Amino acid sequence: MSFAPKLIALDIDGTLLVPLPDTGHSAEDVTPAVREAVDRAVDAGCHIVLASGRAPLSMSWVLERLDLPRNGGQSLTVASNGAVTFSFPPMEVLSEVTFDAREAVRTVMEHVPEAAVAVEEHGVGYRVNRHFPEGELDGEMILTPVEELIASEVSRVIIRDPESTSEDFVTLAKKLGLQGTNYFIGWTAWIDLAPEGVSKASGLAEVAARLGVDQSDVLAIGDGRNDIEMLEWAGRGVAMGQAPTEVKAIADAVTGAVEEDGAAVEINRWF
Repeated sequence: MSFAPKLIALDIDGTLLVPLPDTGHSAEDVTPAVREAVDRAVDAGCHIVLASGRAPLSMSWVLERLDLPRNGGQSLTVASNGAVTFSFPPMEVLSEVTFDAREAVRTVMEHVPEAAVAVEEHGVGYRVNRHFPEGELDGEMILTPVEELIASEVSRVIIRDPESTSEDFVTLAKKLGLQGTNYFIGWTAWIDLAPEGVSKASGLAEVAARLGVDQSDVLAIGDGRNDIEMLEWAGRGVAMGQAPTEVKAIADAVTGAVEEDGAAVEINRWF
C-alpha cells in the first residue's frame, strides 16, 4: 500500500461513462460518485489524464463534464489509441504519429468488402466511405471514396462491419496478421488500425514525461482490449469488472463494473 498515484489515466467508454442499455452508446455524463472521486484526486494534486480510442473532438466534452482542467491550467490527453496527444483548452495537437494504411485497409476489406471505413478529420469529425450507425461517431461525416481516405498517411483508421461480431474481427485480425500496423478490437465488430508500436501506453508515456511523472507513479484504469498495453505499462493497472478475460488477466487488480462505479472505487483507495 506504499503506492501513491501522481497521475491517473482513465479510459472513457466503459470506465468513466456507462453504456446505455437501449443503444449501447455511452451516457453523456459521469456519475456523481466518479465525479466526486476525481475531484478528491485533483484536490490532492494528482494529474488526471483521459486516454481513449476516441478522437480529440469527442473527448473535449468529457473533460468539461469533469471540470478539467482547473485553475486556468491545461489538461494533457491521449487520443486515438495513443496516436494523438493534445492539450485543452484550447485544443492543440501536441503530437501525432501517422502511417501508410493502404495495405492493411485493403487486406481487411478483401474479407469484409461492405465494411464502413473512417479516418479522423481533426476538429471536424471523420471522412467515411459510408455512414456509420447513428451515434457511433462524433462530428461531421464527410463521404469520401476508400482509396482517397487512405491516399496519404493517417493516424488512425476505423473499420466497422455491423453484420459481424467483435469475435469475428478478433479471429480475422489474427488470421491476417496486419503487418506494419497495430490494431485494437472494440466491443462490436470494430477494428482500429494504428501505427506499429503505437498504443495508449506510448501516448501515456509521452504525456507522463511532459508532466514529470514517473511510470511507477501512474494508476491506469480501463475496460477494453485497447487498454491492455496501458494497464501493463502503468505502475498499477486496474481492469473494470466487465472487462474481457484477457484484459483482467494482465491487470494488477480488478475493480467493480462501470455500472457499479468501479473507477470511483479504485480512485477512492488512494484519495
